[in-house]
This record gives sequence, structure tokens and C-alpha cells, in this order.
Amino acid sequence: MNSQSTPVHIRLWHKDFWLMAIANFLLAMTVYMLVPTMPRWLMDAQQFSAQDAGIAMAAFGVGLFALGAFISYMVQHYRRNLVCIFAVLVEALLITALYYIDGLHMRVAYPMVVFVQRFAQGAVFGLAQMVLTSTLIIDTSESFQRTEANHSAAWFSRFALSMGPMAGLLIGRIAGFHYVLLATMACAMAVVVLVLLVNFPFRAPQDDIPTVSLDRFFLPHGFPLFVNLQLVTLAVGIILSVVLIEQFYSMMMVGFAVAILSQRFVFKNAELKSEVVTGLILMGVALLMMITRHLPIVMYAAPLFIGMGVGLIGSRFLLFFIKLSRHCQRGTSQSTFLLGWESGIAWGVGAGVAIFQGNVTAALIAALVLVIAALVMYHFTHNWFTNNKNR
Repeated sequence: MNSQSTPVHIRLWHKDFWLMAIANFLLAMTVYMLVPTMPRWLMDAQQFSAQDAGIAMAAFGVGLFALGAFISYMVQHYRRNLVCIFAVLVEALLITALYYIDGLHMRVAYPMVVFVQRFAQGAVFGLAQMVLTSTLIIDTSESFQRTEANHSAAWFSRFALSMGPMAGLLIGRIAGFHYVLLATMACAMAVVVLVLLVNFPFRAPQDDIPTVSLDRFFLPHGFPLFVNLQLVTLAVGIILSVVLIEQFYSMMMVGFAVAILSQRFVFKNAELKSEVVTGLILMGVALLMMITRHLPIVMYAAPLFIGMGVGLIGSRFLLFFIKLSRHCQRGTSQSTFLLGWESGIAWGVGAGVAIFQGNVTAALIAALVLVIAALVMYHFTHNWFTNNKNR
């Protein structure tokens, strides 16, 4: 119900939605800029073993789940935009700690310190991202536009998956890891400013909200989709752990753009199953090209295919989660998708660093096996989804 303090928007792409979508992009950048740069810093500057560096990167994925059970309580008892801002500020402080260590050329004596830092960063990033996507973005759109709002805003964070590593590698090559950390801190502070620029109406807190719950956190009956998504994102994470070329990520970004166009013109009236199957086939073909061919054209075509595949799969799985949700579970479906996406990438990066240790061919073969497993599982998952969807 609208009140005098609740703005009414006819169009989706109004000022407040733009601000939240850009905030979503910048928040994702704070994570993805560190994906290709932090493991190398840990092993070179901090003298970590590959296993410890991998554990540090994977700890982020574990931390994502740490505060999720408290989200419903927090957004009901405190101003939801302030919860997001507080979480982003804590993330900025955690990155500042690394900036301080690197600036003073200090050595971390115990890897556990970095493990805890990464776990904590995952916890506050997960909190901020879940509040932003499951609550704030929804609050800036009308009820009949919310599926479109979720779908559109997710593309901003998806583009960060290519722009973040590319920016991190570029800044690291030109100025060093010190300035990569500075850039991530700047992105975090920009998120705070953007959220503050939007006026969210006050909502009276409910008294019967339990402190711990799955509301806005995890959708239990979406678990098969969650596992299938994780197989894909684990493969993506492994690829990101071994490919450290800026050109790769620029072409991956082009692939994302092509995926948006193909959704609009190619898959508009296609069979529901076709997008995910096509995306997985594109990823498999790209990995086969990278494993078996070493021609210059491969480093243009393969990331283009991977970008197309990841874009198609991610956007379709997000809509699947929304359609699985029951009444008042839209926010929970968003958070479940986010957890599957971000934790899979984090664990894939950690496994790639710790297990493969720069062995590109072995890493790509492992990613290909995961993609094949995801394709086989999706045959069953899709049938399960069509029998269990609620929208």
C-alpha cells in the first residue's frame, strides 16, 4: 500500500533504480577485483603456500553464509538501507587492513589472520548484497516490475564478473596491488554514497520476527537448483583462478552483451530449457578450444563463448529461483541465487589456486568435467523445476 512517504514510479529505469543497480555493480567489483590479484599477492608478498592462498580465497565463500540467518531480523528491526551501509563500511575497513599491511610491507605471520579476514569480508559482503538485492532494489520498483527489476539489476553484478578481474589486473600491472586495494575501497565508499542518495520510507518494525530464520536467506525447496548452479559457478571460479589475461575478460564482457541480445531476439519464444543447455554447450566448447588449441583466435572466441554461456545460465537460473518462490519469498529466492553464485565462484577460485597451482590445462579439464556434470544434472533438474514451480 502506498503512503505519502512512498514514491510511486511508473517506469522501472528511474533515478533510484539506476542508483541501486550501479551500487550493485560497484559492490560486486569490490570482490571481483581481488580474484586474480590477491592470490598472487599472498604467494609473492606474503610467502603463503598455494594451499594457504587457496584456503584464503575459499574462506570468502564460507563467510557468505555466516550472517544470512539474521537478515530478516535485522531489516525488520533496523533501517534496511542502514544495515546495507553498515555492512559495506565494515567490508571497506577489512580491505583497509590489507591496504595497511601492504603499504607497510608487513608480513602476516599466521595465515589464519588472512583466513579470518576473508571469512569476515565474505560475511559482510553477503549481508550487504543480500539486503541490496532482496530488499532495497525491490523497494525501488513497483510490484508488477519486480521480476524485471531483479533480472536487470543482476546483469550489473554479472558485468562486474568480467570488469572486476580486468580492472584488477590492469591496475595491478600498472600501479601494483596497493592501488588495487585502494580501488576496491573507493568502490565500497561509492556504494555507501549511492545508497544514501535514495530515500527509503520508514517501515514500522514487526515484533514477532524470530532472531534466526531462513526468511530472506535460503530457499530450502530450491536446493536442486542451488546444487546445479554451484556446479557451473565452481567451473567459472576455476577458470578465473588460472586465466590472468586482461584480454580474456574484455572478450568475456562482449559475450555478456551478446547474451543479452540473444535473450531478446533469439530465445524470446524458444523452449524454456534451451537457454541453459545452450549456455552449458557454449562453455564446454570454449573449454575444449582452450585445452586443445593454442591459436591466437582461441583467446578471442573462447572467452566470448564463456561470457555468453555464463550470461544465459545466470539470468535463466535467477528467473527459475523466482518462479520457485511462494508468496512473500521473492527476497529469499534472490538470496539463494546469490549464495549459489558467489560461493561457487569463491570455492572454484580457491580450489583452482590450491589444487592446480598454475597448471592451466589440468584446471580447464576439471572445469570441463564440472560443466558436463552440470549439463547431465540439468536434464533432471529442469524436469523437477517444471513440476515444482509456483509462479
